[in-house]
Amino acid sequence: MKPGHPASPMRRRLLLGSAAATAAAATSTTSLLMPRVAHAATYPDRPITFICPWPVGGTADQSMRALCQVASGILKQSIVVENRAGASGMIGTKALARANPDGYTIGQIPISVTRFSQLGMLQLDPRNELTYLARTSGQTFGIAVPAGSRFKTLADVIAEAKANPGRITYAHAGIGGATHVGMEQFALAAGVKFNAIAYKGGSQALQDVLANQVDLLADSSSWAPHVEAGKLRLLCTWGEQRTPRFKDTPTLKELGYNLVVEAPNGIGAPKGLPADIEKKLRDAFRDAVASTEFKSVAAKLDAPIMYLDGPDYKKYVAEVYTQETQLIQRLKLKDMLAQS
Repeated sequence: MKPGHPASPMRRRLLLGSAAATAAAATSTTSLLMPRVAHAATYPDRPITFICPWPVGGTADQSMRALCQVASGILKQSIVVENRAGASGMIGTKALARANPDGYTIGQIPISVTRFSQLGMLQLDPRNELTYLARTSGQTFGIAVPAGSRFKTLADVIAEAKANPGRITYAHAGIGGATHVGMEQFALAAGVKFNAIAYKGGSQALQDVLANQVDLLADSSSWAPHVEAGKLRLLCTWGEQRTPRFKDTPTLKELGYNLVVEAPNGIGAPKGLPADIEKKLRDAFRDAVASTEFKSVAAKLDAPIMYLDGPDYKKYVAEVYTQETQLIQRLKLKDMLAQS
């Protein structure tokens, strides 16, 4: 073609088509090479689902909702709490483990996964088949009775339990969970036998104790406002030290039983979460746990802050897994589950 001679319409269309094809190929190659970078840069660009494995209204549910509210502000995206209760928290945990590891489904991972995975109620190894984002806060467990109960002290409970094995009933939040296992450890240490009544969560257990349908309530601090209102009497707590809110109530250790139950809450995601998204979530929940808003709610729930970053929480889970192996054998938990 001579200089200055205009290209034919057909020639121009061919040149433009070739350039467009080249640009499209380059764009496609770039997207193949950097899909995660592009995804992480915009994450989260839609609401995140947070699976809470407990019923609405319990202390764990309240704690997680408060935490998610703060974290949503940090991430600048809404976090929708979805309650999937049942099987002592394992229904929600199973749903979390099966979710797509894209950062849009996260949730609470009860520390009892270390026990239930060994009891066959959770078909995964929690030491390496989940992504851990943070350990957040603990719980204050205790034994409470209705205000009009014949039991004025824990010594009264033990005396009757020894005189009438299996007669005293107690409500707990699920077979194999912290409240159930804690009470069975206590019964073993005290040399007594109770009649355990299982519920799907602490809020339902609380209601039946308030209605005088069950003798004792073994739970985290769902009992607290009712103790302060005079509807329940707190006989003991299960922590290492007395809780500041109920400083007149002794711990099991003070009463002569070498037992501490904490069961801290944790946040996690499915296995395979991209590293950059994992870091963004770990940073968000670290800041959320440290916020004054969450600390205020945790204090009202008697939930001491027990923060650990994801990798350290994963190590903690592995340590508890080993401890649970011994506990399962000592309490004969597999036999308990078979009988239930």
